[in-house]
Amino acid sequence: MRWPARVAGLRLVPVGAFPPDLLTPLADRASLSLGSEPLDPAPAYHPGRGQYDSTRLLLELRARYRFPVVGAAAVDLFIPVLTFVFGEAELGGRAAVFSIHRLREEFYGLPPNPDRLLERALRELLHETGHMIGLAHCHDASCVMSPSHSVELVDAKQAAYCPACLHCMDRLDSSL
Repeated sequence: MRWPARVAGLRLVPVGAFPPDLLTPLADRASLSLGSEPLDPAPAYHPGRGQYDSTRLLLELRARYRFPVVGAAAVDLFIPVLTFVFGEAELGGRAAVFSIHRLREEFYGLPPNPDRLLERALRELLHETGHMIGLAHCHDASCVMSPSHSVELVDAKQAAYCPACLHCMDRLDSSL
């Protein structure tokens, strides 16, 4: 994939103990470079919820890296108004984060499925990167930019932007 100039130099960085055997294929599939050392998620931990504040992780990513970055986490993420989130991004910004915690089959009491996990993680990576570029949620349920409030909705979409979102992405890029 050719990423717009808005996210030139975009890198994928691990947040905490993200599985290395998943990080490299994700970067390859999304045509992203890998960042160097992992970001420690500990400052974003909320003991009362037993989860990690995704907005706090965004702030940590922005503070640490001077280039556009997507953090790949394996911890459970939340924002205060929701029970959980698969990810969060700065709309039109330079930081995003997503998590595989609730994308794993094991979370639902099922046996591991590495291929399905890679596909789900790729969809969430592309979704959050789309927000960084400036894309809003899409009404096309098959578009990677459609909202996902459950793993079933993640599975229902493709790992691709619909024609309308690609057109919007081109318009946003040409406005720079």
